[in-house]
Amino acid sequence: MGARASTPRSAPPRRTRLLVATRKGLWALTSDASRRSWKLSSPSLLGHIVHHAVVDPRDGKTMLVAARTGHLGPTVFRSLDHGRTFKEAQRPPAFEPSSGRVVDHTFWLTPGHASQPGVWYAGTSPQGLFRSTDAGATWAGVEGFNAHPRRKDWCGGDQDGTPDGPKLHSVLVDPRDPDHLYIGMSSGGVFESADAGANWQPLNQGVAALFLPQPDPEFGHDPHCVRLSANPDRLYQQNHCGIYRLDRPATRWQRIGAAMPKSVGDIGLPMVAHPHDPDTAWVFPMDGTDVWPRVSPGGKPATYRTRDGGATWKRQADGLPKSQAWWTVKRQAMTADRFPTAGVYFGTTSGEIWGSRDEGRTWRSLARHLPEIYALEIA
Repeated sequence: MGARASTPRSAPPRRTRLLVATRKGLWALTSDASRRSWKLSSPSLLGHIVHHAVVDPRDGKTMLVAARTGHLGPTVFRSLDHGRTFKEAQRPPAFEPSSGRVVDHTFWLTPGHASQPGVWYAGTSPQGLFRSTDAGATWAGVEGFNAHPRRKDWCGGDQDGTPDGPKLHSVLVDPRDPDHLYIGMSSGGVFESADAGANWQPLNQGVAALFLPQPDPEFGHDPHCVRLSANPDRLYQQNHCGIYRLDRPATRWQRIGAAMPKSVGDIGLPMVAHPHDPDTAWVFPMDGTDVWPRVSPGGKPATYRTRDGGATWKRQADGLPKSQAWWTVKRQAMTADRFPTAGVYFGTTSGEIWGSRDEGRTWRSLARHLPEIYALEIA
């Protein structure tokens, strides 16, 4: 399949709802189809660290929340009533006792294939992959990864330089094949399975790993965020060492971030693919110089959009602060809705949510004064 193919467009949503996962709890931000006025909910799970919150697109009501609590530790909360009430999972993601490994927190949640209702995947810190077949009530390790004889080599051990711990993230399910999976690991790289996680292969050719002594290693990379485009044969990646694109069946990534302005660079955390157009994607660069202060370059935040698969990039900052805005956007805190003219949204490390109804051409503030935002997802 060529990279020009795209998914069929469904009817536009009647409303937009954003789930806002923060360092101090979970909020929801809701608008009607116009996306002009927004209402912020009261918090849920207040005081808990919420790393990710996702609504199941297959039933539209089941919500899973990956949280690290002060008294329960790392867990997953479930809601079957659109987030009005929550119950803790009966058996959250946890490594086998014999492994000698302990989950610090569940970091990433992904609903399974449309043909597999009730199936979910979770990625943890340190790097582990888990699967639920009962809508998140109980979880079991995907032992094809967790017990793989090369797992420790792939991950570089359970301690690395990631500021808040190593992570397995970007769990992607091919919409055409429930057995075809991708994962990203910080650190470790991108890996692929063709048999529902029983076996895995590294998929990192062409990706720089400037922090390693070997110039083109098989694994050990640091992808920050990996996304399927509207054409599932095209993947985008925001990496510790640049922005990349992969068009399957090729196995070598192309560095498309080289087209970014030299004064900005191609370092950042989030990556968002357009819901309908495989050639369009967005990134939010951060200052990648010297000690990586994790702020917008020069205190002048902007998204950058490509409409030609990364050949060129356009700065989009109309409505954003023009100076002295020293925040950035985490890897899960940027998303897009499925309207014909896509809305794009991001949450900042200073607790602000910004939105665009016109694919990033103009921006406005939707909410302020929240805790540090970890993740933003369309419900």
